[in-house]
Amino acid sequence: MIDKSNYSLLGHNTFGIEARCRRFLGYESQADAEQVAATLRESGLPFLIIGGGSNLLLTGDFPGIVVRSYVQGVHSEGTRMTCGSGMEWDRVVEESLRLGLYGAENLSLIPGDVGACAVQNIGAYGAEAKDLIAGVWAVEIATGRLCHFRNADCGYGYRDSRFKHEWRNKYLILRVELCLSRQFEPRLDYGNVRAELERRGMSEPTAAQLREVIVSIRRAKLPDPAELGNAGSFFVNPVVSRQKYEELAAQYADMPHYHVDEAHEKIPAGWLIEQCGWKGRSLGRAGVYEHQALVIVNRGGATGGEIVALYEAVRADVLQKFGIALTPEVCIV
Repeated sequence: MIDKSNYSLLGHNTFGIEARCRRFLGYESQADAEQVAATLRESGLPFLIIGGGSNLLLTGDFPGIVVRSYVQGVHSEGTRMTCGSGMEWDRVVEESLRLGLYGAENLSLIPGDVGACAVQNIGAYGAEAKDLIAGVWAVEIATGRLCHFRNADCGYGYRDSRFKHEWRNKYLILRVELCLSRQFEPRLDYGNVRAELERRGMSEPTAAQLREVIVSIRRAKLPDPAELGNAGSFFVNPVVSRQKYEELAAQYADMPHYHVDEAHEKIPAGWLIEQCGWKGRSLGRAGVYEHQALVIVNRGGATGGEIVALYEAVRADVLQKFGIALTPEVCIV
């Protein structure tokens, strides 16, 4: 078990925010996780469970214990692939293709760890983690016992799960089992995936080619956190009622949208933010990325408070102009 005091979290958040925690614990196995759970019970201190820090905004030092998984390893059997919760998600996508297992290609290059994908229900280009997750193994903090959850137990929704609500801070995730396929069935009709494939002359791409194209699109759209601190998409794309959508569509004929069901439509948050004139603008040392308005960036030395101030200003303008309250996808601590 990794155990450090007065620990810097600078390397554990892609926004590049300097903050410290009173104590940092890392687990590499089930035995470690059981020991961490016992320590959390005994300490009585507040605690924060993190992954790779790609979905985290720190607004100051954390007065308690920060916990992270370092569990590694991949085991495959048939079309099932079980992965350690501390593995980088994109490594898992890469490994799935090496094993001839398909279904995760559209989730290529999404930052973060495997454990976080099960919490957040990550998604991109028409795919979501919930469509792949078969089960989750975790240690219950209150008892130290090993638990197994099936997909249906986890209450998955759009960027949501029970791990974010009633199960928050109750479990230390160890492994995630994915159910993939030996049959490659490309999903190309989301975003500009098909257009980019056509530009490259790939009418029937292989899984590796589709992954390559999605990686290329994401790199062109999203800044590298090593160069410009960010947490990817800062806001969740809002799902609105059919009535609300029709009201806005009557005013904005070019408004992009995605059908959810007969009663709801999804509107890209980036489009709403751009219509409010925020794309490329800054507030202090925090800014809205010039190539993708859904991304908030640290232009250098920004504090968590500066990023929150920008987020609140953007949210207020969207609410005033469109009557839609944006919800942050990023966890603000």
